[in-house]
Amino acid sequence: MTKQFKIIVEKHPDGYVAYPLGLKGVVVGEGDTYEEALADVKSAIAFHIETFGPEVYQSESTVLEVFIAEAGLAV
Repeated sequence: MTKQFKIIVEKHPDGYVAYPLGLKGVVVGEGDTYEEALADVKSAIAFHIETFGPEVYQSESTVLEVFIAEAGLAV
């Protein structure tokens, strides 16, 4: 069975961090490149599901799309 996950990938000065939406618990991947972080988080997702079972899927994940916005605020 193939299940699709929405994954956030962040670029930081020292590499990339990736994490999925729609799973219970903490699942994170990292790497020096976008591709490495994505591969690492996919491996972490598989391990998380194998370890904790299908209960880790959020019952009703309503995330259809993910958008990133930037806004300036006077502080």
